[in-house]
Amino acid sequence: MPVPVLKRHGVVEREKNLVSLSVEKLTFEQKAHIKMLCERKMQAFVKKNGLAIWDYRMLDTEPIPDSIRYQVLMDSEGRCALCGATKDDRPLDVDHIKPRSRGGLTVRENLQVLCSKCNRSKGNKDDTDFREFTPIESDSHCPFCSQQIRPRIVEEFDSVFAVEDGFAVTPNHMLIIPFRHTEDFFSMTSKESNDAEDLLRIMRNRISLTDSSVSGFNVGVNCGESAGQTIFHAHIPKSVSL
Repeated sequence: MPVPVLKRHGVVEREKNLVSLSVEKLTFEQKAHIKMLCERKMQAFVKKNGLAIWDYRMLDTEPIPDSIRYQVLMDSEGRCALCGATKDDRPLDVDHIKPRSRGGLTVRENLQVLCSKCNRSKGNKDDTDFREFTPIESDSHCPFCSQQIRPRIVEEFDSVFAVEDGFAVTPNHMLIIPFRHTEDFFSMTSKESNDAEDLLRIMRNRISLTDSSVSGFNVGVNCGESAGQTIFHAHIPKSVSL
């Protein structure tokens, strides 16, 4: 193995990232003088660049203690605070509401449960406390919440599912519906809207591959009674043009 080359600059000796003094043993006065010079250099650097250079030292980088993690998971009843997913759907993370990179602390009040997908989407972009939103999971009077609709499901995509419309105007007339009971398209979460769009694309591609006579698709949403909505659980109709 070759011997590393040492670079010498006066009394300073550098070997890779290690810097040392290449001098004989220093007296107490000499050491004090070197410390004073270093301190002056540091003060000049801080004055030029500002105290923000030390911000990283203020960040809470310690792992979340198991006892706090357990309490937060119990508080959430094992559900993602944003989309409602459980551990059976995807891994659950304990998320810092105010991100640690922005000074958020690892305390119970600043922690919420997000599924892995929602947590990656949130990142450190905002400090929204999704625990404040308590969506109604189902409505016993809603036909789209009823267990009777489950056998009709032809496709699922995370927070939404597709069924054939019971009053189809054309073959392959589908409805894209969120599992969570929510009044209309505008009350859907961003995740539900994104999942609905993805499922629409999946169903479009599937129909196009299986039926060459399809030349186009119609996608429309009725929101409100005056707009023609009859079932007040969000649903997105998709029909085909032949």
